[in-house]
Amino acid sequence: QVQLVESGGGLVQAGGSLRLSCAASGRIFSSYAMGWFRQAPGKEREFVAGIRWTGGSTTYVDSVKGRFTISRDNAKVTVYLQMNSLKPEDTAVYYCAAKRSPYGSGDPVTYDYWGQGTQVNVSS
Repeated sequence: QVQLVESGGGLVQAGGSLRLSCAASGRIFSSYAMGWFRQAPGKEREFVAGIRWTGGSTTYVDSVKGRFTISRDNAKVTVYLQMNSLKPEDTAVYYCAAKRSPYGSGDPVTYDYWGQGTQVNVSS
């Protein structure tokens, strides 16, 4: 079993920055792919960024490219999402997810483990 715990959410003004953390524990393997998703009220859960534990290849949704950076610390078994130049439309609950496969995906149904989420609010 894998446990994921997110932290780092909060309230920030437009143009500001936040760094989200996702601490993983349990039987998480180096071949797992990790992802950050977000869900705004009344909207479907949306893929934001993904990374593999090994190799470090990353993917992003177009709306965050150039503003968000996903990274991981293998020693701490933690994945981060650095969010810069935040916009009000980035407001959502952000979730960390793990996929029992080396191959990432933007489809949330393909992920096997989820954290509880952390709220990000961006004021205009």
